[in-house]
Amino acid sequence: MIIPLYIPGHWELVLVVIALLILFGGRKIPEMMKGIGTGIKEFKKGVRDDDGEKKSIADEGGSEETEKK
Repeated sequence: MIIPLYIPGHWELVLVVIALLILFGGRKIPEMMKGIGTGIKEFKKGVRDDDGEKKSIADEGGSEETEKK
């Protein structure tokens, strides 16, 4: 049986949003979200590129280490 973790209710979420607005202001939050979105996009791109490199190495018949031997 899986026991669910604490899920915040409506009032907790409202308090978090108010605290974020007080701490960072209304102008900084969209900039932060844009930065987070860009970071996620770059991460996904890097994972795809890494997978592509592994597949191309496998298609070539091995890695550079086996070619050196």
